[in-house]
Amino acid sequence: MNKENSDKIENAVHNIIEAIGDDPNRQSIQETPARVASAYAEIFSETGKKHFHDYKIFNVAENAGMVLVQDIPFYSMCEHHLLPFFGTVNVAYVPQNGKIIGLSKIPRLVDFAAHRPSVQENITVLIANELQRILNPKGIAVSISARHMCMEMRGINKSGLFTYTNKFLGQFSTDQELKNEFLQQTHQR
Repeated sequence: MNKENSDKIENAVHNIIEAIGDDPNRQSIQETPARVASAYAEIFSETGKKHFHDYKIFNVAENAGMVLVQDIPFYSMCEHHLLPFFGTVNVAYVPQNGKIIGLSKIPRLVDFAAHRPSVQENITVLIANELQRILNPKGIAVSISARHMCMEMRGINKSGLFTYTNKFLGQFSTDQELKNEFLQQTHQR
């Protein structure tokens, strides 16, 4: 994030503190605007980026089965309220033509999709679509379970609720046995 945008966030947070009736110059919160700007630079670090580029493709045996990276922690910010939501992501794919992606790149792909204002449904689809673009595998499965602070801190004020989203492409959408294997391994069945 550039200095100009960081300054805009600091000024906005200063104004919010005033608008809620607090003193932005009070000692314990006078550095809050700068802290929020710094946090937002990290939280929204992927905003505006269209494609994930931090990966390397490797070759393996042609008959490789499902590759599953499970329980990847993530956080994001709801684009409707700018409140956090967080949970875990499971990503699976069946390689085609022996092409695989480095395992550590899958959690990085999750961060790419999540570190922007978004909704859970869009993150689920973005992960699947980017993996499809990168590898063109035989099939992809993405599942997310998350808690949303926009439901827990405001509105219905109900804590501990989880929202589940799934996206299945290729063989995962046509092969019920493969889909069931994914769902069993990720404890969704």
